[in-house]
Amino acid sequence: MRITTWKTSPVPEMQIYDLRVTVERIEGRSVCGLRPGDYFELTESNRIRIPEGRHFCLYAFSAVLPLLPAKQRKLPDEDWLEHETFVACPDAEERLIMRIERIGERTMRSEDLT
Repeated sequence: MRITTWKTSPVPEMQIYDLRVTVERIEGRSVCGLRPGDYFELTESNRIRIPEGRHFCLYAFSAVLPLLPAKQRKLPDEDWLEHETFVACPDAEERLIMRIERIGERTMRSEDLT
């Protein structure tokens, strides 16, 4: 019996952006308790930080979550996501608009990431 082992070629270091997701505006009826200016930060590849005493709506968070790994990396200039910064919450009555911005860049070692 032959056992196959997978080898990955490690990338020793990579550049990862820290991100801030901020409530830009609420165009409808606010029901989740967020206000313009509320935010969370994604740092060190996988750490979510919310200011003490504040919260972030799970549904708004779920709308932006799939975009965060791509926004953490430099994308080709032709890629629409390199230039797009706004995301809408799925609650149609609330119409909460969030802005994703890069707030810093850090060097990460691939062996420190999964």
